[in-house]
Amino acid sequence: MKKIDLVISSDRNEIRKFESRLEEINGAINLPPEKFINFQIACSEALVNAIVHGNNESPDKKVFMTIEYDERSIKIKIKDEGSGFNIESLPDPTSAENLLKESGRGIFIIRSLVDEFKCSSSDDGTEFTLCINK
Repeated sequence: MKKIDLVISSDRNEIRKFESRLEEINGAINLPPEKFINFQIACSEALVNAIVHGNNESPDKKVFMTIEYDERSIKIKIKDEGSGFNIESLPDPTSAENLLKESGRGIFIIRSLVDEFKCSSSDDGTEFTLCINK
């Protein structure tokens, strides 16, 4: 298994650095196009959550990523420096009272696009783990 560590600042424009690296990695393992696009969307959503909700777009805070991959899968860990949150307290975005809200769908989208999703959150940040299998 190969491993790459990346650190970006809490700026949405930094997401492109990660996406470029992910494209390079996919060149080596060649996920089917639909799976790769879904994984890109899920990872980008997790990064936006880390930057906006976790780090509150603070220029003093970073987002840390670890990418592990081999010929069968890619696993990404994304950790912010925020104060954490309780994932169980998130409202269901598919319930009638939440359908027209403009936010609150990120975690739901991520879960639907990857093969494995984990969330660990504490007072020193939140870490998302996303995995896609070939």
